[in-house]
Amino acid sequence: MSKPTLGGQFTFPGTSLKVHRMGYGAMQLTGPGIWGPPRDPEGAVALLREAVAAGVDHIDTSDFYGPHVTNQIIRKALHPYPAGLVIVTKLGARRPPDRSWQRAISPEDLIAGVHDNLRNLGLDALDIVNYRTMGSGNGPAEGSIAEQVAVLADLRKKGLIRHFGVSNVTAAQVAEARTITEIVCVQNNYNLAHRHDDTLVGDLTRQGIAYVPYFPLGGFTPLQSATLSSVAEGLGAKPMQVALAWLLHRSPNILLIPGTSSAAHLRENLAAAELTLSEQTLAELDGIAAEAGPARH
Repeated sequence: MSKPTLGGQFTFPGTSLKVHRMGYGAMQLTGPGIWGPPRDPEGAVALLREAVAAGVDHIDTSDFYGPHVTNQIIRKALHPYPAGLVIVTKLGARRPPDRSWQRAISPEDLIAGVHDNLRNLGLDALDIVNYRTMGSGNGPAEGSIAEQVAVLADLRKKGLIRHFGVSNVTAAQVAEARTITEIVCVQNNYNLAHRHDDTLVGDLTRQGIAYVPYFPLGGFTPLQSATLSSVAEGLGAKPMQVALAWLLHRSPNILLIPGTSSAAHLRENLAAAELTLSEQTLAELDGIAAEAGPARH
């Protein structure tokens, strides 16, 4: 049996980092509410090892998951890290004891966050760091991010960060960040039903910059669509597999990081990268955004 292609490969711009387009998001390796350890720590370790053995070489994480939990599990499972594994983390939030989500965007917060990630992952330098704005709800809010980007650009010059990205941002914030330092990826909320970044995806495709959807399956409110279910039935696949396959077909710079704590779901997600969608099927799926609500922009 041939090894899965995991959607082909993508090289982050201006780097030697080449990854399969189907990766893994580690957020669900924590306890309920993205807080504390998972119910089955050894199962989490085994899941990560299975993902990497299957060819996953792009893992998304953050030290504020848990907090600290996912990075510590990644280190336990995979350190010393195999050649070619790219670990992408993010900064911009903290989790105080009341389990709330608070901004952590001062220079001191960001510097401390880099060192927390380095320590818990057991690294001397971080492959890619995304600065994530907290925004409003599940989306970004306009406003300058120059101060935060400049702090992280300085840490990059010092060798603690190799490459830089942004998350939960507007097109204007992407442009602002690019005036300060090179950007290799943008991580925003995007999926079959949430297409607000269509224009940005196109712009980044032309620039060769990776676009990494978070909530590729709808996040805390999973995608539900009669069209999606019908298409999946016709393909002999599951609806969430089709939703992931659509993203891979959408643009060659889209990288996926679906998360799960289940080995069975991991295998389903990886298998989604092998689905082929016809032009007719893609046209049907494109209509889901219109079903979901306001027109995309």
